[in-house]
Amino acid sequence: MAEKKRKIASRQHNRFVEERKDHKRTRIAPANLLAKAGTLSGSFLTQARRIERVLREALGEPFYSKAGFILYNGDCCEVLERLRASDFTFNLTVTSPPYNIGKEYESARPLDRYVEWCSKWMTLIHATTTPTGSFWLNLGYLEVDGSGLCVPIPYLIWNKSPFYLLQEVVWHYGAGVSARKRLSPRNEKWLFYTKERNDYTFNLDDIRDPNVKYPNQKKNGKFRCNPLGKNPSDVWSFPKVTTGRKRSSRERTGHPAQFPLPVVERVVLASSNRGELVLDPFAGSGSTGIAATALGRIFVGVERDTDYCKMAASRHREFLDAVEQEHAQQSLFDAPAAAKSDR
Repeated sequence: MAEKKRKIASRQHNRFVEERKDHKRTRIAPANLLAKAGTLSGSFLTQARRIERVLREALGEPFYSKAGFILYNGDCCEVLERLRASDFTFNLTVTSPPYNIGKEYESARPLDRYVEWCSKWMTLIHATTTPTGSFWLNLGYLEVDGSGLCVPIPYLIWNKSPFYLLQEVVWHYGAGVSARKRLSPRNEKWLFYTKERNDYTFNLDDIRDPNVKYPNQKKNGKFRCNPLGKNPSDVWSFPKVTTGRKRSSRERTGHPAQFPLPVVERVVLASSNRGELVLDPFAGSGSTGIAATALGRIFVGVERDTDYCKMAASRHREFLDAVEQEHAQQSLFDAPAAAKSDR
């Protein structure tokens, strides 16, 4: 009897129960990233080795370096200061800093000190960004004592660097922290900054969404929508990297604040080109690096926690193994097709 009263378990009230779509665990990386990484040419690796030699002169030996994924163990401000002194620049920075909410990888600071610290590394990123470069910053919420419980961090630091704030993007996800005396939080922000106000890389065609409701709609005899798809807009829906028995994402690591690869993929495609340099000064589990290198960009990451550096390096090795397996399987499928065409 009790089960009949549970609306969440009823087909009549819960469309997920009605549709009976079973949850499927994700792979270590989206299939398209595995496929793209398998097509990288030797020229990419040659360029990556050249960049690594330059970095060795400025920063010394990296913690880990392989296939365009270059990771340093250190404080981001110290590393960025040394890179600025050597005139080394990046085309794109994608990162998510500590939110000052007491996570295991951060030391909580008084609010004014936290804002000051953010201003410091944001300004250093600006100094090491190419003229047409961009900076994408992922931020959540924190409590301001006596003023607010869930204050968006962008409200506090959006203008604390010389960057030009082009746009705020809302990242919406379906699962997260549950609440009883307020609405359950289901979004974070991405701030899209550019070095110059009007001159910056933005590859809209590379990120267009082909899921258009009326793809053949016309106006004055012409199709209304771009043939590649629509602009994704400034609200993005990507699932979080999930945990839990039988439903966790295979890309999940032990890092407590890991963002999903498809989010970074869209940012990297939109704001950089193949062969360019992508920075993450709070590299964490290495998500930015995996997405960037899979798409033919050279990644430079900085992470002060040695355990997270080990985690990111291990994850990248597993990714490369998965790429090799994917490439081998694809070769098996391609071989019969090639044989038929030769007949």
